[in-house]
Amino acid sequence: MDEERFGEFVAVRRHGFVAELVLDRPKAMNAVSTDMARAIGAACEALSGDRDARVTVLTSSHERAFCVGADLKERNSFSDAELVRQRPTARAAYTGVLELPMPTVAAVHGFALGGGFELALACDLIVADPTAVVGLPEVSVGVIPGGGGTQLLPRRVGAARAAELIFTARRVEAAEARELGLVDQLVEQGRDRTEALELAARIAANSPVGLRAAKRALRLGHGLDLRAGLEVEDAAWRSVAFSGDRAEGVAAFNEKRKPNWPGE
Repeated sequence: MDEERFGEFVAVRRHGFVAELVLDRPKAMNAVSTDMARAIGAACEALSGDRDARVTVLTSSHERAFCVGADLKERNSFSDAELVRQRPTARAAYTGVLELPMPTVAAVHGFALGGGFELALACDLIVADPTAVVGLPEVSVGVIPGGGGTQLLPRRVGAARAAELIFTARRVEAAEARELGLVDQLVEQGRDRTEALELAARIAANSPVGLRAAKRALRLGHGLDLRAGLEVEDAAWRSVAFSGDRAEGVAAFNEKRKPNWPGE
């Protein structure tokens, strides 16, 4: 298994066509410091240009936490000017995950709070185990979710449910999180990473060109009226209709064999 480090706190591991982006700051329960945010952004930039990465899985090296959000100890030391300067770096970490062009899966156990939950929300799918505790508690410390939470959460669960969760700042345990749609799959304790990687492998068996185009259509079409959304879908279809993957997929189907995707 190949591993590439991005700074001290982030690693990318390879599992065939699946890339695993590992949050690896265990001494701070993966609290996102400036250095860690910079590393997440750099890892996402590298993955975005990697045609061999068909799916990315976001995981944690900490036994009891996925990510507890922003590093508030570091934030407490900032002057107003330093906080303003740090904002683009922090924002780039969340948008880096959100804008990954391939399907993404978060593997969540333990605490996924504030920015930690926002990193998971930036993924297409969230797999969690029963120890997961999620929430956006930012208003309880005088700020708001600033890593996409106010926009991503209502897209998952609706405006009123998102308002209740954000305004109360409450933590939601795994069973309720699954019921509310805050996570997509609830798996046996300790198996969130394994199950997420297995799900990613099943996804990665499909056309990489098709996967990226389907994600683009899903993301760009969300929130548009139906007619505009269908135009987005048509543009995505046209981008794959004459691809090598489409030709190989049709040939493999007719020849009753597994496709060997050219990825273009």
